[in-house]
Amino acid sequence: MVEKNDTSKQLTPEQKKAILAILEDRFEQHMHRHEEVTWSSVLKKLEADDEKLWSLNEMEVTGGEPDVIGYDHKENKYLFCDCSTESPKGRRSVCYDREALEARKKHKPETSAVDMAQAMGIELLTEEQYHTLQQLETVDTKTSSWIQTPADIRKRGGALFGDHRYGRTFVYHNGAESYYAARGFRCILKV
Repeated sequence: MVEKNDTSKQLTPEQKKAILAILEDRFEQHMHRHEEVTWSSVLKKLEADDEKLWSLNEMEVTGGEPDVIGYDHKENKYLFCDCSTESPKGRRSVCYDREALEARKKHKPETSAVDMAQAMGIELLTEEQYHTLQQLETVDTKTSSWIQTPADIRKRGGALFGDHRYGRTFVYHNGAESYYAARGFRCILKV
């Protein structure tokens, strides 16, 4: 079990060992997500970037179950994504962003998806990335996840989220200030 580290963006040697073991095990169990990638090449990148490893640990402790879902040849980076079956439990009941949080007069959530992602050093999935994840495996059949929202939609008070129902992936809109116990957010991290 990995532990949350609130003091800095550094993991203890024990935390590093624990998160690397979890990531390797998940990598080996889900080869369909990254058929042409080897763990040794991913490990080399992880061992060279403590801050990214810290972010992956944050993804793990909030229930994201991060795993490699691709490789960006242009940037020479592996793409880690939240692959949990449902929206990560430790990231639910949040509105979309700081502006939405501040706009709420009553019953404010603790934080927003965008603020929480930034604090963790990760980014919300784009609509395209969300569809890519859904093609690898079906997620969010009982929950939904905020995704990056285009500026023109956000200016009008809206935000986008996705889920999978009736054998199909949907992207919808909602007021950015809304939040639900079954809606969280999924993220991506390039390492």
